[in-house]
Amino acid sequence: MDSIPSISKPINGEGKPEFNTLDEPIRLTIVRDLKAVGNKFFHVLYPRQQTSLLTEWDLWGPLILCTFMALLLQGRSDSTDHDGGPEFAEVFVIVWVGAMAVTINTKLLGGTISFFQSVCVLGYCLLPLSIALALCRIVLLLQQNTLFFVLRCGFSLTAFFWAVWAAIKFLGDSSPPRRKILAGYPIGLFYFVIAWLVVSLSNS
Repeated sequence: MDSIPSISKPINGEGKPEFNTLDEPIRLTIVRDLKAVGNKFFHVLYPRQQTSLLTEWDLWGPLILCTFMALLLQGRSDSTDHDGGPEFAEVFVIVWVGAMAVTINTKLLGGTISFFQSVCVLGYCLLPLSIALALCRIVLLLQQNTLFFVLRCGFSLTAFFWAVWAAIKFLGDSSPPRRKILAGYPIGLFYFVIAWLVVSLSNS
């Protein structure tokens, strides 16, 4: 059976219709989506003002990263005082509410980006902090001392600047020129809160 053409958006500037995947095997759909997510992760690690995070936005990557960070940041269930870290749901709330607040601020400042595009970029740019969190967890397996604490701080600080740099690289042109600082400040604050969670609550 021939593919059914979609009229939602063109493939390129020539106006040719894109084909949907209604009759495509599920395995091919999953593989294609995983490749798309991996491609966006690569753009975050090496930002070059690519537009794929904006034109082909999705929330799979942010959901994966948020779940990964929530699993590593949550407190131990066998802890008597249960002060090892935030609960799984609390991490989700911090990440998604924070991303929505930054997005709303960008829109109020006259940004030309859609709500889901902004959430997509902010979520994908959590990748450096997710890597830092994994490294911190590995360091925590060793006997802790001042050197390892400084190392964890270094991981978190590097990831913080990397995440902010990547997010501004993708979202910078969507804000009015005279309001870029006002739009960038909440982005930095958002990633700073996540970086603080990584360095302070990962030592459960």
